[in-house]
Amino acid sequence: MNEVPLQLVEAPLEETVVRIALAGALGMFLGLEREWSQKSAGIRTFSLISLLAAVFTILSLETAVGEGLLILGGFLVIVQGVLLAVQGLLGDEDAGLSLTTSVSMLVAYGVGALVAAQYIIEGVTVAVLSSLLLVLKRELHEFAWGLSREEMRSTTEFAILAFVIYPLLPSSYDLNLGVTEITLEPTVIWLMVVAVAGIGIANYAIVSTYGDRGIAVTGFFGGLASSTAVVGTMLDHVRQRPDAASYAVAAILLANAAMAARNLAIAVGFTIGGGSPVLVEAVVPLGAVIVVAFAIAGLTADWGQSSEMDLESPFSLKNALAFGAVFLVVLVFGSVAESSFGTLGFYATAVASGFVSSAGATTSAVVLYRGGQLAAAEATIAILLATVSSIVVKAMLAATSSNDGFRNQVAIYSVALLLGGSLASLVFIV
Repeated sequence: MNEVPLQLVEAPLEETVVRIALAGALGMFLGLEREWSQKSAGIRTFSLISLLAAVFTILSLETAVGEGLLILGGFLVIVQGVLLAVQGLLGDEDAGLSLTTSVSMLVAYGVGALVAAQYIIEGVTVAVLSSLLLVLKRELHEFAWGLSREEMRSTTEFAILAFVIYPLLPSSYDLNLGVTEITLEPTVIWLMVVAVAGIGIANYAIVSTYGDRGIAVTGFFGGLASSTAVVGTMLDHVRQRPDAASYAVAAILLANAAMAARNLAIAVGFTIGGGSPVLVEAVVPLGAVIVVAFAIAGLTADWGQSSEMDLESPFSLKNALAFGAVFLVVLVFGSVAESSFGTLGFYATAVASGFVSSAGATTSAVVLYRGGQLAAAEATIAILLATVSSIVVKAMLAATSSNDGFRNQVAIYSVALLLGGSLASLVFIV
C-alpha cells in the first residue's frame, strides 16, 4: 500500500505524453505576459514553440532523424525572432520590446527541449525565472536607471566576489602554523563573506525604499548589515529630538534581534549539508533573544514616529575584504588559542571578536565545528559569547548619550535580552 503513492508521483513525468503536455503548459505560461502586453507573439505562439521543441527532442532521443529536426527547429525560431526584431526596427513597435519577444521565443524552445529530455526541474525553473523577468520589466528598468555610479560600482564588485572569485577557490586548504594545523575551507569562508555582503546589499535596498516608513524597517534591516550604524543613527536622533528616545531604544533592540537572527542563520544555514549535524543548539538561546527584543520593542515604542537612516554605499570591496580578514584572523587565533589554552582560549577570542564583528566570530565557530575541531556545545557557546559581546558594545555606545532615559532604557533592556537568552539556554539544557 505504501508503494502506490510513490508510483503515482514518479510515473506521470516519465510518460512521454505527460512531458509533452507540460512543455505546452510552460510555453503558455511564458507567452501569457507577451499576450497581456499585446505583442506580436503570445500564448498560442509560445505554446506551439515549446510543443515543437518537445516533439523534436523526443524524436532526437528515439530516432536517427530527430537531432537534425531539433537543430532545424531552433534555427527557424532564431530566424523568426530576427524577423520580429527587424519588424520592430522598421515599424512603430519599440525595437527593445521586439528583441525581448524574440529571445523569449528561443527560451520557450529551450524549455520545451529540457522538459522533453526529462530535465523537469530545470525547465520549470527557466520558465518561472523568465516569466518573472518579463513581468518585472518596469521595476527592473527603474532599478537600473535609478542606480548611482557608486551603487553600480558596488554591484559590479559584489558580482566579481560572488561569481568570479568564488568558483576559483579550492575546497580545502591545510594551514600549518607550527603549534597546530588548521584545515580551512576557502569556498565556505568566501561564501560566508559573500552572504554577509549580500545581506548588506538587500538591507541597503530595503532601507532606501522603506526607511522613512517606520522604525521597524530601519532598525531591523539596518541591524542585518551593521547594528552599530543603527546605534550611531539613534544617538544622533536622540540628541536632536529627546522625545524620540522610546522608538530609538526600539530601533536598537530590533538591531540586536537582527544581529541574533543573522548569527542564527549562519549557524544553522552553513551546517546544513555538511559532515557534521546541523547546529540546532543555537536555535533556542538566539531565538529567545530575537523574541524578547521584538516583544520589548513592540510594547515600549511609539510606532507613530518614523526615522530615516543615511546608509553609505550598499557594498564595498574594502569592507568585504576587511570582514574576510577579521574572520580569518579570528579563525587562526581562535585555533591557536584553543590548541594552547584549550576551549577557553577560543571562547576568549570569540568574546573579543564579538566587539568587532559577531558575524565573524560566528562564522569562525561554524567553520571549526564543520572541521571537527569544536563540538556542537562548544561552537554554540562561542556564538553566544560573540552575540553577548555585540549586545554589550551597543549598550556601551548608547551609554555615551547625554539623555539619561535613553541610555538607561538601552542598558536595562539589553540586560533583559541577555537574561532571556540565558534562561532559555538553561531550560533547554534541563
